[in-house]
Amino acid sequence: MSAAELAPSEAARWADRAGLPLPADRLAAVAATANHIQSVVAILRELDFGDTPPAAAYRAGEEKNDAAV
Repeated sequence: MSAAELAPSEAARWADRAGLPLPADRLAAVAATANHIQSVVAILRELDFGDTPPAAAYRAGEEKNDAAV
């Protein structure tokens, strides 16, 4: 998929290709949802996580409780 917004007719084509035919009244909503997801993913791709370890490195219950109240 390109960076251009997905049109309802394209959503119908992609859905048919995936074996999920959509009723005509759902095409606009599906296209809008796909466009929103694509914009969120584009923002996430721009984030710099630097030295952030992957989630698999996190061990629940092993953190230190050293905060003062």
